[in-house]
Amino acid sequence: MKLKIGYQALIDAAMAQIETISLDQAQKLLSEPNTLFVDIRDIREVEREGMIPNALHAPRGMLEFWVDPDSPYYKPIFGEGKRLVLYCASAWRSALATETLQKMGVPNICHLEGGFHSWKKAELPVSEKASKLHKK
Repeated sequence: MKLKIGYQALIDAAMAQIETISLDQAQKLLSEPNTLFVDIRDIREVEREGMIPNALHAPRGMLEFWVDPDSPYYKPIFGEGKRLVLYCASAWRSALATETLQKMGVPNICHLEGGFHSWKKAELPVSEKASKLHKK
């Protein structure tokens, strides 16, 4: 079976519509109280590799539901007006997720260039445990 459009074309289209921030920009936002880093990787990835300190773990499969105030799964932290910085392992899932949330009307959203792999490779801070915010 030949697909009409492949994953790379989807990522390229998303990248043309969203804001991508560099590692340097992200590092400066790390201590900004009005910024929320959102790790959309699978929980097994987070447990295995750690995460950006104080990031919120929001699994990719639940993200749209957690962000939408009309959803029974809504998480109020997404309605606090903070700048959202999404990231995944290599910035593919986060590009697609950022585009989707942008289409949903989520303001002030971007994603991390290169994802968590680039973050770790640059030896930036890593927390070994997932934030418990998502359990509230």
